[in-house]
Amino acid sequence: MNDSITTEARRPRIALVMGDPAGVGPELAAKLLARPSTLADAEVYVLADAAELADAARTAGVEVPLSAEPTPGFAVLLDDSSAPAEAIPAQQVSAEAGARAMHQLTRALDLANDGKIDAIVFTPLNKTSLKMAGMNHEDELRWFAQALGHDGVTSELNVLEGLTTARVTSHIPLSEVAGFIKAPAVTAAIQLLDETLKAGGNPTPRIGVCALNPHGGENGNFGREEIDEIGPGVVRATELGIDAQGPFPSDTIFAAKRHEFDGIVTMYHDQGQIAMKLIGFDAGVTIQGGLPVAIATPAHGTAFDIVGKGIANTGATEHAFDLAVGIARRKIAVA
Repeated sequence: MNDSITTEARRPRIALVMGDPAGVGPELAAKLLARPSTLADAEVYVLADAAELADAARTAGVEVPLSAEPTPGFAVLLDDSSAPAEAIPAQQVSAEAGARAMHQLTRALDLANDGKIDAIVFTPLNKTSLKMAGMNHEDELRWFAQALGHDGVTSELNVLEGLTTARVTSHIPLSEVAGFIKAPAVTAAIQLLDETLKAGGNPTPRIGVCALNPHGGENGNFGREEIDEIGPGVVRATELGIDAQGPFPSDTIFAAKRHEFDGIVTMYHDQGQIAMKLIGFDAGVTIQGGLPVAIATPAHGTAFDIVGKGIANTGATEHAFDLAVGIARRKIAVA
């Protein structure tokens, strides 16, 4: 651990984790660190071994400026000499890749618990590798929550310029979704999205809510979730003073109504993800909503097909970093 990390730092302190080592994450991290504004806007602490970062920089074709102390224009490398002796196979899932990502994420979460960082940014993970390495949670969000001792409402929030989505359910089989669509869960997702948008600087967010069934259920002909659960959940949110409307069929809310809202609550993972990735694949960011520390990552995957080519697009990674810095800066200002 580097003793130079102090709670008095005025610039946001960001822990950067290079994601799944078998994917494009290390390349994206190196390119992010080579962007001048990255190291001007925040103190960045890189959780990796020196050899891993050097290899990522070679692939990316960049130089990463490093310093032993937090200095504008330089990153601090927190090398704990823990890299495995044998190289982790690239472009494939493995327990080794998942374990390496979990090790560095655990270090970042420990820094957060100790109050030594303000936010965490990680490049893409591979859920199969994480499962192979022993992550038995529904997804990394629930793993993060446990590590941070947080038992409140959480949701992955997907962010594009001008639009953020939250979910009532996330990484569960589609066959189980309807059983989890309950009015209190709908209200909780609306509340979390409303709070997140307000924390991001929007004092009066407008929130739309998706239906579950085709055509919004057609007055109960195609399912009653809209009548029995989603509608009452929206009504309860409005009673709490939130500007929420719905439910709307998911095809029309994204195609014709999305500009009427600052945020949209979806009922399941792909209902929102497909739309958001079509709208802006190279800019989409996932925020781990509801946690006590800001955690952000690009919304795309590990892109095994382009690993090692040096062509990975950094747009979403840069957006994730900038969002995390913005959230951290506002929290620092309030404190």
